[in-house]
Amino acid sequence: MPLPARLGKYEIRQLIGEGATSAVYLAWDPFNQRDVAIKQLHPEALSNCESGRLYRHLLQNEAAFAGKLVHPHIVQILDAVVGEDMAYIVMEYVPGGTLVELARPGRLPAFDRLIEIIFKCTRALDYAFRQGVTHRDIKPANILLATPDGTDIRITDFGAALHTASDTTQVAGVGSPAYMSPQQVREMPLDHRTDIYSLGVVMFQLLTGRLPFESDNNYSLLYRIANEPAPLPSALRADVPEPLDAIVRRAMEKDLDRRYQTWAEFSHDLALAFRNRSIDVGHQRIPDTEKFETLRGMPFFREFTDAELWEVIALSQWSHAQPGTVLMKEGEAGNHVCFLAAGEARVKKRGRLLNVLTAGECFGEVALFSAASGVRSASVEAETDVAIITIRARALQRASNTCRMHFYKAFLEVLATRLSLASARIANL
Repeated sequence: MPLPARLGKYEIRQLIGEGATSAVYLAWDPFNQRDVAIKQLHPEALSNCESGRLYRHLLQNEAAFAGKLVHPHIVQILDAVVGEDMAYIVMEYVPGGTLVELARPGRLPAFDRLIEIIFKCTRALDYAFRQGVTHRDIKPANILLATPDGTDIRITDFGAALHTASDTTQVAGVGSPAYMSPQQVREMPLDHRTDIYSLGVVMFQLLTGRLPFESDNNYSLLYRIANEPAPLPSALRADVPEPLDAIVRRAMEKDLDRRYQTWAEFSHDLALAFRNRSIDVGHQRIPDTEKFETLRGMPFFREFTDAELWEVIALSQWSHAQPGTVLMKEGEAGNHVCFLAAGEARVKKRGRLLNVLTAGECFGEVALFSAASGVRSASVEAETDVAIITIRARALQRASNTCRMHFYKAFLEVLATRLSLASARIANL
């Protein structure tokens, strides 16, 4: 089929993917001056009365559901046209390909990268679940990579999605057989736990380069999914750490009551896996998974949404310092705020101890409220090995309005608390 020159206002640049019912193009949006991806249904898929109705419904589903989901790890829907003779949706362009390339022997990702990818999927799907959406077609082809060698992902293709709050009937046969949960195979009522199972299959494949169940025909494959226990990844790859075996096993439990009941449980176990000594993460880089869990556990960030925490991760710098290191020096100019992610530090003014900071506390926040670079009124010195999160004023200005609002609200709470404590100390003198 020849490449179309345009679709609506969009200039078609090249074909980047094609399936039995649709093609995906890289295109140029001249109005917004950006690359976009366009998924167009083939005309022959639309011409059949019965199948055309189903494919239009799936495309409308994708535009409606994904268009309402605003999350950094869900692909953004920008436009949609669904008519009798033409149907397409316009999405943000994610250039790194799909997870399919990483699910093959010889291309498998390192354990730390794999966990980050799956962790970000759990957070995106948890967000979708909280909006009442179950994806129903989680597989490597529907998980995009922002860059070929990175961990930043986008979940796409919500065409098969189910709105669990309102849908009382479900379209049978929707989904990819190898990734279907036993409940999906048996056409039982579904909830988010079917996506948990499917993501477990994706994790199994990224660990081993194989599917847990394989067969020459779909009937036999579906029977095995519904009735046979899944093998452990370590049975196919001996160096898979036990914590990852355990996560896959629980995600793929056939019994719903034994499977992960929430995305938070799945995420939590992935974060814990980083702390297991059998997984060599390395000290030179703190994984985004660990950063997210650290921020989520800090009182300062309790009102931040998941999307805002990913913003904070993107605009912050993370480092370690040894005992005795001066983290901030009295009298020097400063344009950044720091948080202690771990350890203790002492606050001193003219050599006199003012306060002891522990994990979760911030320091240097006054500089962010200054019109120019603020001058530090006290020094901060590491008492133990410390992990430090640094956010510069200029970086904070790039954050979204709601993210900055939560920062400023939390800073005001910190300042009010410290002022109250200082007043109490003065009153007791």
